[in-house]
Amino acid sequence: MAPPQGSRAPLEFGGPLGAAALMLLLPVTMFHLLLVARSGPARLLGPPPYLPGLEELWSPWALLLCLTWLGLQAALYLLPARKVAEGQELKDKSRLRYPINGFQALVLTALLVGLGVSAGLPLSALPEMLLPLAFAATLTAFIFSLLLYLKALLAPASALAPGGNSGNLIYDFFLGRELNPRICSFDFKYFCELRPGLIGWVLINLALLIQEAELRGSPSLAMWLVNGFQLLYVGDALWYEEAVLTTMDIIHDGFGFMLAFGDLAWVPFTYSLQAQFLLYHPQPLGWPLASFICLINDLETISTATGRRLLVSGWWGMVRHPNYLGDLIMALAWSLPCGVFHLLPYFYFLYFTALLVHREDRDERQCRQKYGLAWHEYCRRVPYRIVPYIY
Repeated sequence: MAPPQGSRAPLEFGGPLGAAALMLLLPVTMFHLLLVARSGPARLLGPPPYLPGLEELWSPWALLLCLTWLGLQAALYLLPARKVAEGQELKDKSRLRYPINGFQALVLTALLVGLGVSAGLPLSALPEMLLPLAFAATLTAFIFSLLLYLKALLAPASALAPGGNSGNLIYDFFLGRELNPRICSFDFKYFCELRPGLIGWVLINLALLIQEAELRGSPSLAMWLVNGFQLLYVGDALWYEEAVLTTMDIIHDGFGFMLAFGDLAWVPFTYSLQAQFLLYHPQPLGWPLASFICLINDLETISTATGRRLLVSGWWGMVRHPNYLGDLIMALAWSLPCGVFHLLPYFYFLYFTALLVHREDRDERQCRQKYGLAWHEYCRRVPYRIVPYIY
């Protein structure tokens, strides 16, 4: 049952109407990007070259491949971990335990893919299946979200997320009612947060690189840079997997369609947009410019604080969210190898800017509640939120 009206968190994302709109807009945007990336004009703001029919979107083989991928990553999740970490304290004063073996899953996946390719696995055929695979992932996310919602109906009040138990079906389905849905020790939200989507993203990138090598004799320098940057990002995220336990997704948001679709469909099929663009629209890139782009990408190593003290020195004395600034600089570096004559490969940068501004606003509200007067003093001493002297 939903908590009393006075204890409910304020509705976000425009309430039920905004949640319903996002459940339609996000999949439509993803398919739009997939279609225009392979079109000649590659216009981000123009109409897609055509509207695919159901026969082009639906493939039982794509669904089987999607479910097999999820099953493989779930099996790797259940392998013995190098470390088991405790999460944040919950409402009932307990702490959940999480296996820290994401990087191990990445390495084992790479070994399995390498063995498969050496045995004749046609990985370069994967780019031609992106549309039906994205459709299968979207369908999986919707069904998974429905099952999560039904499971949450049986969860105790102490297991519900602060914002996903409003009592409105559409809003709660989107945001997620249960904070940490589990079966035994298998945590669905933690598993989906970094595993299938991020590892799937770099696998799609690799497939695009291999197909470019088959089409043009060798991968372009721009394709190498995009693959390298994004593999470094995913490897870093999985190596420091324990850090995700302090993020808003884990400690605050329920597990509903927003995170399920984002983790399983949006991340692998839209974050690989730069590599998709380069396959169909090769861009010349010299070593001097490539070196400059590498320097920009290295700036992403701004650190993040995970403790409870408010830092007012170093990067954290310049802006309140320097990790977000680093994310934006890195996103720009991923797009620059695609040239400056198309807006499409910069979609990730534009989308991530909007995402981080919105997330920063959510952070601000939570920090005001958590730290009280100390947060107001911190804001006085550090007036800029993400970009020094701008925002």
